[in-house]
Amino acid sequence: MTLSCFAPRRLLIGGGALAQLPALLKEFGLSRPLVVTDPWIVSSGMIDRVLAPLAGAGISARVFSDTVADPTDTVVEAGVALLRRGSFDALIGFGGGSPMDTAKAMAILAAAAPGQHIRDFRVPASADRAALPLLCIPTTAGTGSEATRFTVITDTARDEKMLIAGLGALPVAALVDYELTFSVPPRITADTGIDSLTHALEAFVSRRANPVADLYARAAMPLIARHLRAAFTEPRNATARAAMMEGATLAGLAFSNSSVALVHGMSRPIGAHFHVPHGLSNAMLLPAVTRFSLQAAGARYAEAARLMGIVPATSADPEAAAALVRELEALNRELGVPTPRQFGISREAWDSVLETMASQALASGSPANNPRVPEAAEIVALYREVYA
Repeated sequence: MTLSCFAPRRLLIGGGALAQLPALLKEFGLSRPLVVTDPWIVSSGMIDRVLAPLAGAGISARVFSDTVADPTDTVVEAGVALLRRGSFDALIGFGGGSPMDTAKAMAILAAAAPGQHIRDFRVPASADRAALPLLCIPTTAGTGSEATRFTVITDTARDEKMLIAGLGALPVAALVDYELTFSVPPRITADTGIDSLTHALEAFVSRRANPVADLYARAAMPLIARHLRAAFTEPRNATARAAMMEGATLAGLAFSNSSVALVHGMSRPIGAHFHVPHGLSNAMLLPAVTRFSLQAAGARYAEAARLMGIVPATSADPEAAAALVRELEALNRELGVPTPRQFGISREAWDSVLETMASQALASGSPANNPRVPEAAEIVALYREVYA
């Protein structure tokens, strides 16, 4: 068996790592970056955390900040138009998953043939070419996008979130600085934290799990499980923030080398149709999908429970696996994760797109990686369960 391993060429992880950005660019021979970020990072002045050290090193950077919460093909096209008008030699994705995913898609589309659309690269196509090297600087501990070969972009014409995968989406380097997360509000801390836990858990139970991905997942799960509550309740807790940031990156490495599964497959359509933030829709789904999947991977889920410290190391598999589901339900309660109904989605609106969402989930390919592979009717039933 041949194992493939995907990871950025350079990962700098730790408090104050952002100060090394100019040196990192120089290391790769880069000096004309376009920074891709979001409007809040610009309006809040947080963008200066990147621009100031660059200016101090004599590096002039331009900013593209028209990204949106769920990256769209139209925003990607606008970013590529700006990219082509300049003489840039690098992209820097600075922010949460949306700016990083947008920067990835910009690099892929800018390398495409004339007339191609970003949808031409959706899975099962492989997006292996990038026009420019990409460096990522996450400001939340959740998506793991700084370490993965994936990006998710909404096709606005079809109202569908597209999974795009390939080496073109893999950053050459990432700066992972937990000090950037001190100002992240509790709701985003909770949602991105459960997102990272989902990444690690799904990578671990996936049908595509392998020894390389397992190493990352086994390291990520205890970090996230033991520190998420503290990061949520004590935003300035440096120990918790550092552990969450490290755990999120490790979880990204885990699923980039394995895969996500049913939770993510079902989550993307919820985001596309109802604009629920990605981490939050994952959190809504995680307990129910885990319960649905237990019978097909009981030993794996049990090991995950032991790694997270939910049960003693001597616990039997059935007991440990059941405890994992209870813990995920408790985590959602304590972190205030709403159901779709509590989020404000009407029953009528939800029911009207169940079949469509199930079809889109299956088309993404992620459910096929689940330990228990569902039929469309089972996905619809899970959507109904989660709503209630």
